[in-house]
Amino acid sequence: MAHSPAMSSPKPVLAVLDGARVDPPPIWLMRQAGRFLPEYRALRAKVPTVLDLAYAPKLAAEVTLQPVRRFGFDAAILFSDILVVPDALNQKVSFLEGEGPRLEPLRNPEGLKQLATEIDLERLAPIFETIANVKSELPPSCAMLGFCGAPWTVASYMIAGRGTPDLAPARLFAYRHPAAFHRLIERLVEASIAYLSAQFAAGVEAAQIFESFAGAIPAAFLDEWSLAPMRQIVKGVRAKVPDARIIVFAKGSGLAPSWIADRTGATAVGLDWTTDPLADRAGAFPMEQRSARLVPVQGNLDPLALVAGGEALEQGVERVLTGFRDAPHIFNLGHGILPETPVENVERLLELVRQPVRLEKQVTA
Repeated sequence: MAHSPAMSSPKPVLAVLDGARVDPPPIWLMRQAGRFLPEYRALRAKVPTVLDLAYAPKLAAEVTLQPVRRFGFDAAILFSDILVVPDALNQKVSFLEGEGPRLEPLRNPEGLKQLATEIDLERLAPIFETIANVKSELPPSCAMLGFCGAPWTVASYMIAGRGTPDLAPARLFAYRHPAAFHRLIERLVEASIAYLSAQFAAGVEAAQIFESFAGAIPAAFLDEWSLAPMRQIVKGVRAKVPDARIIVFAKGSGLAPSWIADRTGATAVGLDWTTDPLADRAGAFPMEQRSARLVPVQGNLDPLALVAGGEALEQGVERVLTGFRDAPHIFNLGHGILPETPVENVERLLELVRQPVRLEKQVTA
């Protein structure tokens, strides 16, 4: 594998996070352990809910390892769920088959009194055991990634009690009860610091903060509700784990990666599929968001291009590879892999990313 002289780790994903340009770029996929794999579906049928699976170390380790064994990804990401944090804060969490998560909603500030003041790490002990189990089974070049949800994203579930298309319950709560909303965010910041720090202690080598709903935040509140809390998490984790590698994925934020990195302190920035890979070089971002600093980036193929396969997949991959050819880059999707994704399309994706000679098709960026 060719790489820059600055490559600091034998694990390509970690080398990129440390600022090296690696060719071909390392690859892993968000939600790579999941419903598109037949071996996952077979195992999942034996367990009542996703939460039960996340709390079963041997099974969760097996699910985490399945895509690494099948595809040879350059990173394994812990199989769990962002809602284990509210669960460990004493909020009732369940999953309805075919409908997703259900929580006891925080309808008003009084609801916060039912939450624990600190996260129960003993409740999450099985997850740390999963990390240790996976780490012992990974190939030498494969990185182990942990994760948590960003406070705004997690709070939106806690307030509404379920996923909502426009996050109206969370936004209304923030407008009507700003003091209580900030208390909830602060509690999630502290819980996330403790949770991620424990993941690093258990063996993860980098972690991603998922801000899946940044696009629902009014621009005037994006820093206050999203970027600033993530900045606190990064700072808090690094106070316990110096130089911790942390990726921030702020889906729908529309911000330049260098801006997100500066505002959060992130090691690298994940980009959704709406971001043009050539935007930085083309000067598409506002002047105040432009930076001479080359931030490691991750992404950003449209998950539906992977579902479609064929020419859409080939053109999408080439667009990403061309757009990020001068940057430290980890190939990934612009969001999680979809359950209907054909396994053979993922195999083709890996061929396209790893082939030594790029496609010769001319692709308009």
